[in-house]
Amino acid sequence: MHVQEWLETVPAVAVYALVGLVIGLESLGIPLPGEIILVSSALLASQQGHIDPVVLGASATAGAIVGDSIGYAIGRKGGRPLLAWLGKKFPKHFSEGHIATAERSFEKWGMWAVFFGRFVALLRIFAGPLAGVLRMPYWKFLIANVLGGIVWAGGTTAVIYYVGIVAESWLKRFSWLGLVAAVLVGLTSMLILKRRAKKAGQALEPTEV
Repeated sequence: MHVQEWLETVPAVAVYALVGLVIGLESLGIPLPGEIILVSSALLASQQGHIDPVVLGASATAGAIVGDSIGYAIGRKGGRPLLAWLGKKFPKHFSEGHIATAERSFEKWGMWAVFFGRFVALLRIFAGPLAGVLRMPYWKFLIANVLGGIVWAGGTTAVIYYVGIVAESWLKRFSWLGLVAAVLVGLTSMLILKRRAKKAGQALEPTEV
């Protein structure tokens, strides 16, 4: 079966569910490639008429908001022992250095750390649980969480979708290359976000007098 024909057999509801679930789990605090899934799905929607980009963006937004809210509740209940436990389970993502960097971000920016954390790989995983651990007032967290989820998930979906529409004729001629392009865009996005996270961490390091 041709790749294009095979993609048309993928149920739209399965794509919506996968995007919402992965982004929700990532926002909850589990290290998953939410950015790659969202970018790849938005590109897929630009080539497949049965996948509605509005529903896709809504699914991603809902997953981001709900996941972050659950992460907040877990962090508020678990407190700092939860961060210590996560550090043992996921030392690469929840190391003491990463936690300290994220904590300084919250101390400096407050609710804006939750909002802008959506666009930084490191903070996207930490935002919900850490906001709960630090006992940020829920109404502040909720406003930043909802606005950040809408702008990041909805905005990313819209931008990637329209980029895919522009390149649709080229991608249809080279369907295999289209799939490779989706993966490469996702990986590039992830690398850019990691670089931004690293720079953000370095910028937040306390300067010695």
